[in-house]
Amino acid sequence: MRKLANEELDRISIEEFKEVDKLPIVILLDNIRSLNNVGSAFRTSDAFLVEKIYLGGITGTPPHREIQKTALGATESVDWEHAPNPLTLINKLKADGYKIISIEQVEKSISLSDFSPVDNEKYCLVFGNEVFGVDQEVVNASDLCIEIPQHGTKHSLNISVSLGVVVWDFYSKLKR
Repeated sequence: MRKLANEELDRISIEEFKEVDKLPIVILLDNIRSLNNVGSAFRTSDAFLVEKIYLGGITGTPPHREIQKTALGATESVDWEHAPNPLTLINKLKADGYKIISIEQVEKSISLSDFSPVDNEKYCLVFGNEVFGVDQEVVNASDLCIEIPQHGTKHSLNISVSLGVVVWDFYSKLKR
């Protein structure tokens, strides 16, 4: 086997990315501290055609060197907006027909492996702070919570890993 060169990967341009049909998914980063995690969210969102990223509360915004280090230019392809008050944004998204799903360990959460996104439904996936998770008020405003099944000794994943797992799962289920 031979590794492919970048020019052999047949990637689309930023202009083509802006025009291509996206997944019916937006992401809300709820008070993310690490700018590297923010950059990773952009890069993953670019890879799996996420519609938009909302940077909630204290979450850092582009342009920033630390975001760019992991985003590798995805801040130019993926639409984004700062949302100073995540609850205000959630209310607007609900009014626009989005189902709000927090990725969090809560009572009555649904396992990611048991959740099947519905065609023609729009989703807002909420990922929370590295220490405190999704804010309880945001959890309360969510339509449901999804939990990533974990079977080891730890009870959490890094947000960039969680985002990759969940977005890939949605992508693979919606694109079959």
